[in-house]
Amino acid sequence: MDPRDSVLSSLWALFLTYITVVNVFICLAETVDGSTQEIERHLDLGKQLVSKGQFNDALVHYHAAVGTEADPNNYLTLYRRATVYLALGKSKSALPDLDRVIELQPDFIAARIQRGNVLLKKGSLDEAERDYLAVLDKDNSANEEVQQKLNEVESTRKHLQQAEALFSSGDYSSAEKIYTQLLEISPWNNHIHLQRAECYEHIGELQKAVMDIRLAVKLVPDNTDALYKASVFCYKLGDLSDSLNQIRECLKIDPEHQKCFKFYKNVKNIAKQLEVVEKAIAEKQWQKCLDSSDAMLKLEKSEQNVVLLAKSSKCKCFIKLEKSDDAVETCSEVLRANPDDLQALLNRAEAYMMNQAYDEAIVDYQRAVKIDDGNRVAKEGLKKAQRMQKQSNKKDYYKILGVKRNADKRTISKAYRKLAQKWHPDNFQGDEKKIAEAKFIDIAAAKEVLTDPEKREKFDAGIDPLDPSAQSMPNQFYHFHGFDDVFGENGPFGDGGGHYTFKFHFN
Repeated sequence: MDPRDSVLSSLWALFLTYITVVNVFICLAETVDGSTQEIERHLDLGKQLVSKGQFNDALVHYHAAVGTEADPNNYLTLYRRATVYLALGKSKSALPDLDRVIELQPDFIAARIQRGNVLLKKGSLDEAERDYLAVLDKDNSANEEVQQKLNEVESTRKHLQQAEALFSSGDYSSAEKIYTQLLEISPWNNHIHLQRAECYEHIGELQKAVMDIRLAVKLVPDNTDALYKASVFCYKLGDLSDSLNQIRECLKIDPEHQKCFKFYKNVKNIAKQLEVVEKAIAEKQWQKCLDSSDAMLKLEKSEQNVVLLAKSSKCKCFIKLEKSDDAVETCSEVLRANPDDLQALLNRAEAYMMNQAYDEAIVDYQRAVKIDDGNRVAKEGLKKAQRMQKQSNKKDYYKILGVKRNADKRTISKAYRKLAQKWHPDNFQGDEKKIAEAKFIDIAAAKEVLTDPEKREKFDAGIDPLDPSAQSMPNQFYHFHGFDDVFGENGPFGDGGGHYTFKFHFN
């Protein structure tokens, strides 16, 4: 080959290589420029959304900016995302970003202050103190703000020691007050929430204890001891469903957790019986309801709120089984423990109504209305009890026949036949006969009203269907005789026509 041709070939190859490299650099420059533009777009949108308070939407764009960042160590982008996390109350997510920012830029004062604030709220006092001191070393202009934070750190440390000492000595009421003050400065302090929860338990404020435990679980989701306590407290409150949920969460984290597993078996058995009770009530299987309530009481004898759950169910079951005396007794046990139990008041009032104890029913209904003035059952029950009380001062057809208000037609007819035979006027003479006649009329009237569904319904509502003064239409006395016909000379008790044998039908 001609040497000149070889030189030309080499030059041509070098030229092609040069062109290729240039094109690569141009493409890279365009890519970087496009990526930068995309990042800036996300950052601008994020800023706009933050200014409008739309933090969740802003976070989406900051995620995108961090994800497409050509330089993953751009501390400003990470810092902006951290501030959005903090605005959303997501301190746990903000901390890694702030840690990385300070790692990349140790002199970034704003990030130091933000991290110190988060650590103080978490109760990490030593770490917060280090951040605040680092700020003072770098920037004296921040002296006043940071010095105040350092004072809070020292004050918190001192008061925490006082609270722990009071807690250890058993002065839970005083300890609770200090823990509450501390949570104003360190609201994300898991330890303080757990300590205050125990204080609330000891002073008998279980509902507040549960709230603190739930906050502690939210702050540290894998805290099995907190989940166990949450389950126990919910159980003590009678919230079996929530208790079961909390103890299951504990076992998900640690299937071999001994306390959680043991307590789970107990709660599961009680909750299963309660489920049977609720299903029986829904299906109106009242004896099954009663049996399952008794089963609950055999499983749990000491925790008052769980016992009251079972007794409240028993009270309702007794009413539906028409065992009014048992219902009054059981409902009264519930109300002795909790005088404001609305359902127990309504149930006992209904049982009193069945026993015709109208004064007692009125008292219970009045208390129920006071507790819930919008409760329709309580209001209607009170009106009915007042009507029945007024009616009881007049003629009571149930008393006349000696039957309960829930007696069926067969029982009523049987009582009527027995009393009609006893007070038949033909069995008496002289003045006794007049007494028997009056009683017999009442017995017949009672039978007429109580065996007629429409008339009985009126009477049960407090309206005497045979009392003309209580009716819109006059002279609605019982239909089988007018009063004059009963005693007139043509009546069965009249003197005309000689001796008369009184006849009636036992139907």
